[in-house]
Amino acid sequence: MAKDKVRLGFVGVGGMGQCAHLKNYAAIDSCEVVALAEVRPDLGNRVAAKYGIPHVYSSHAEMLDAERLDGLVASQPFSRHGQIVPELMKAGVPIFIEKPLACSIESAEKILAAKRKTGVQIMVGYNKRSDPATIYAKAEIDRLKASGDLGCLTCVRIVMPPGDWIQGGFDDLVRTDEPVPPLAEDRPAGMSDDVFSRYKAFVNYYIHQVNLMRHLLGEPYTVSYAHPSGRLLAVTAQSGAPGVIEMATYNTTVGWQESAFTTFEKGFVRLDMAPPLASNRAGRVEVFRDPGQGKTPETLLPDLPRRHSMRNQAAVFLNVIRGETAPPCGPEEALEDLKVARRYIELLTGC
Repeated sequence: MAKDKVRLGFVGVGGMGQCAHLKNYAAIDSCEVVALAEVRPDLGNRVAAKYGIPHVYSSHAEMLDAERLDGLVASQPFSRHGQIVPELMKAGVPIFIEKPLACSIESAEKILAAKRKTGVQIMVGYNKRSDPATIYAKAEIDRLKASGDLGCLTCVRIVMPPGDWIQGGFDDLVRTDEPVPPLAEDRPAGMSDDVFSRYKAFVNYYIHQVNLMRHLLGEPYTVSYAHPSGRLLAVTAQSGAPGVIEMATYNTTVGWQESAFTTFEKGFVRLDMAPPLASNRAGRVEVFRDPGQGKTPETLLPDLPRRHSMRNQAAVFLNVIRGETAPPCGPEEALEDLKVARRYIELLTGC
């Protein structure tokens, strides 16, 4: 495979399937999208024609029976993961899915059990880990923790106001008027409609920040508080450090102002995220050091590659398929995100 192009099959080419994933793989010379499965036939054919994909199928089962593939990209609603991911694993090739791992902890555990049984690699699409800014910030945070240059890590604060996360990323979206056929979906057992609505909204919008918190802390954490407004989640890391996720404490109509602020006793690493679908834009990092003892405080603003997280993420998955690297986030860790979400909703609603 090192010399040949990676042969990919796509399962679903809706909005995110096309604009977050397909167009990025189509721009990488070392891979070839050879087939797609889409339940909306006109959409599938139009997308295939646009991207030069030779084979179109009405179901993933048909595609897997007919094609020889090296990997699968399955951009599906997460409420379908519990059903479709174990079916895709039968192909025996690495699979990329969008976040989160599943809708319920129960379904996520079934996916993880199937992964352990089959050995199939699953990469969960937390694209922020592939942003050059996050990569730089994470490396600097880990270096500072190891060196102690700025003292102990004291807090991680993540702010996620709603804003324009698309930034023109859907401008080239292929659309049709076809309805999506009714499909089986998953939900946590025993959860009322009202609680499920709040849980699903939290998982859909904020599971990225739940995952990023663990990534920046570099250790497990537990949820310690949920403000009744639903705008603040407090956590405690295994080492005792606190963390906070602020959700929709304000809105922006044009920009995107998601940030993560990791503080030490004598400085900080600030990470400003790029809009998820903005092309050729990485995030921004600011490192502030004030070591004291008469030394001059300094601020570092590194220049980072103009390469967006979705493109980087696609390249990483191709490396996973080739066996050159492990997934940045696999199902084992992604299961912990769902446990955090479930605990948060329990504290928020009492259910």
